[in-house]
Amino acid sequence: MNQSATRAGFAPGRLERIADHLHRAYIDSGKIAGCQVAVSRRGHDAYFKSLGQMDRERAKPMRDDTIFRIASMTKPITSVALMTLYERGHFQLNDPVHRFIPSWRDHRVWVSGEGDSMVTEPPNRPLSMRDMLCHTGGLTYGAQLEGLGMPADQHPVGKAYAQQALKGIDGETRDSFLQKLSRVPLRYQPGERWLYSYSTDVCGALVEIISGKPLDKFFAEEIFEPLKMDDTAFTMTSEKLDRFAANYRRDAGKNLQLLEDPEKSAYLNPPKFCSGGGGLVSTTADYLRFCDMLRRGGELDGARVLGPRTIELMRRNHLKGNQDLTQMAIGGFSETANEGVGFGLGFATTLNAVTSGSIVSSDWYWGGAFSTIFWIDAKEDLAVVFMTQLMPSATFNFRGQLKSLVYAAIED
Repeated sequence: MNQSATRAGFAPGRLERIADHLHRAYIDSGKIAGCQVAVSRRGHDAYFKSLGQMDRERAKPMRDDTIFRIASMTKPITSVALMTLYERGHFQLNDPVHRFIPSWRDHRVWVSGEGDSMVTEPPNRPLSMRDMLCHTGGLTYGAQLEGLGMPADQHPVGKAYAQQALKGIDGETRDSFLQKLSRVPLRYQPGERWLYSYSTDVCGALVEIISGKPLDKFFAEEIFEPLKMDDTAFTMTSEKLDRFAANYRRDAGKNLQLLEDPEKSAYLNPPKFCSGGGGLVSTTADYLRFCDMLRRGGELDGARVLGPRTIELMRRNHLKGNQDLTQMAIGGFSETANEGVGFGLGFATTLNAVTSGSIVSSDWYWGGAFSTIFWIDAKEDLAVVFMTQLMPSATFNFRGQLKSLVYAAIED
C-alpha cells in the first residue's frame, strides 16, 4: 500500500486504476507508445507511474526521468515570468503593449473583406498587457495551425498572417516576429472575444524587453534554478539525449506513426527566438515542481517565485463580464473545452462543474499540442501532471478521464 497516497487522503489502491486504465485503453492497444502520470496532494507525492515506451522504434521503456516536449505547457511558465515583472512594478495589467513595443501603436481591427479590399477600423482601446496574458487582444495563430495538425486558417486575418510569411516561430527573431505582428490586423476589438494565439509568444518577448535578458536566461534565473527544475529548457543537450522521448501521430488508418525522431529533433539546435508560447522541453518531475509552487501560493521549498495574491489574481476569470469561453471564444483550436470554463492570466479555470461536465469546479490548468496536460486544484490542494507525446492533443480526452480517476480516489 502506498503510504504517501494514504497520507494524502486517497483510498488505498484506488489510484492504481490510473495505470490499469491507461494500459487497457491506450498502451496495450498501441494508441500511444507510453506515458507518465504524477499526482501530488497536500505536499505528498501520492502517485507516480511510468508506462509503456518512450521510444517505440528503439524499444526503450519509459524512464522516470524521460524528457518530453511540452509545447503550450510553456505558456503558464511564460505567464508566471511576466508576472514576476508585474510584481516589481514594471507594468500594470491595463497598460498598453505599445509602451514596450512602439510599432504596435498603429494596429487596425478587421471589419470586412480581405487582401487589398480589406476594411479595417481603429481599435477602441490599445492592446493591453492583460490581453496578451488572456488571448483577448485579437491576435491569432494564423498559418501556424497547419503545423499543429489543424486546417489552414481561411479567415481574411489568417490569410494576412500567411502573406507576412508568419507560419510559426522557427526562423524568426524576436524583432522580426513582433514587426510582422504589427502589420497584420487584429481579428476583433481588444477585450471583446477570446482566441488562442501568439499572445504568449508576445509575453515572452515582453519579458525580454522589460528585463533586458534573453528569455532562456530569465527562466533559468527566476524560475528553473530556484525551483530545481534542472531538466527544463529550450534546447536538448547531447548528454541528455538518451532521455528524450520520440514524438508520434496517428496516420489515416489510426496507426501510431513516428513524427519526430529524438536523435534528429529540432530541439537539438538552439532557437533564434525562444518561444514563450511553446518552446520548452521538461520532465514530469520538473513540471510537478512548477505546479506545486503554484499550488502553494508561489513558493516551494523556501524559494518564492510569486506572492500568493498574485497567484490568486492569475487564476481568476479575466474574461469580460465574467463570461465563459462559450460566450467569448472564436476558433476551434485550444487546449480546453469552452463550456463552463473561463480564462485567467495564463491558465484556463473551471467556473461551473455542472456546465463543464467536470467533477471539480476549483481547478486551473492547461495542456500542450503533444497531449501533455496538468491541472491544479486549490480547494483539494492537488496537482496532477500527465505526459505523453502524441499529436494532435485533441485526439483523446486524457484530462477528463484522469480527473474521474483521481477524484474518485479521494476519500476524505
